[in-house]
This record gives sequence, structure tokens and C-alpha cells, in this order.
Amino acid sequence: MRAERLARELWAANEDVAQACAAHPFVRGLAEGTLPLASFRSFVAQDAYFLEAFARAYGSALARSPDRHGLEAFHALIGGVLDELKLHAAYAARWEVDLAGVGVAPATLAYTDFLLATAGLGTLGEICAAMTPCMRLYAYLGQTLLAEGAAKPSNPYREWIETYASPDFESLAATLEALLNRYAQDTPPIRHAYRRAMHLELAFFASHLAG
Repeated sequence: MRAERLARELWAANEDVAQACAAHPFVRGLAEGTLPLASFRSFVAQDAYFLEAFARAYGSALARSPDRHGLEAFHALIGGVLDELKLHAAYAARWEVDLAGVGVAPATLAYTDFLLATAGLGTLGEICAAMTPCMRLYAYLGQTLLAEGAAKPSNPYREWIETYASPDFESLAATLEALLNRYAQDTPPIRHAYRRAMHLELAFFASHLAG
């Protein structure tokens, strides 16, 4: 059935942005272990703020779920975000990142505003389309960097790579893609939400290069 291919087709249609993210100097810095610590600190602080909005968007999706399958799946996905926030808290403690006092960067705000507006006004399918790129992209980046051999013991960002390359994270990404297939149809708003999120991901990486 075509609906079962929607997530795969949307990813393929946005492969150009995914490749741009993988080739971005921020991601290459993670891969090579050369990213300035100031840039990673900035990323951790902004990403923690972003993930709180991501969890709220999942909450909106859970509330709109028309069946038990959606309730259970979005509940599990919220748990995955909370686990990511624990990882960010560990990074913050290790590298002295002030998560409480962070000012929200324009790129972060643009992304969270988009997510929360979609969660508040969009259909369940549009919410899934706005959220799936983050999960699939990070799984793709983690798996790509791991395959390149980037998770060396000497790489200070090894834990980041291994987290997003893990089977557990792949399972979460696949769960959200299955929900996208279940609740969305191939329409212009769905395609727009997906591509908008991909471009916001690229802008988010770019915003941390200055540290």
C-alpha cells in the first residue's frame, strides 16, 4: 500500500538536505573530534530547550490519537525524549553547560515555534510529518558516522555518535515513521511540514559553529 511507503518517500525526497547535514562542518567536527567545545556546549544547551518542545509536541500528538496504538506509541516516544534529556544533563555536568540560564537562539526558536504551532493547529499527520525528520536524520547521522569509524575512543564526541547510531534510537525513529504512515496522507501540507523541518535541522547545526 502507498501509505506504508510515505515515510520512505518523504525521506528520499529530502535526501539533498540530509546529505547537506552530513557534510556540514558542525557534523564533520563531531565525526573528527575537532568541533570546538564551545560549539558543542552551545548545541547541548539549545538542543535541551528544543527537546522540551519536542516532548510537548509528542504530548499533543498523544492527545489527538484516535486509537490505543497511537496512545501507546506516542507514550513510548515521549520516554525516548526524556532519556535524551538525561543524556544532555550528563553532558552539561561534564562540560559545565548552564541549561537553566540559556538564552534561546533564533534558529532554535524558529524550530520550536514551528513544532509547537504545528502541534497546536495541524492535523495528527502533520504533527508526525513535522517531527519525523529530527528522529530519522539523527539516526542517519549517527549510523553514518559510526560506519565511517568516527566513534574512536579518542573522539570526545564518541558518546553522541553511539547514542544516535544505537538500535534503540533506530527503533524510536522507525516507530515515528510508522505513525507517520498510519496517520498521514501524501498531501502538499505533509510534504511541506517534512521539508520545513529538514531545513530547520540544517539551520540548527549551522547556528552553533560560532560557539
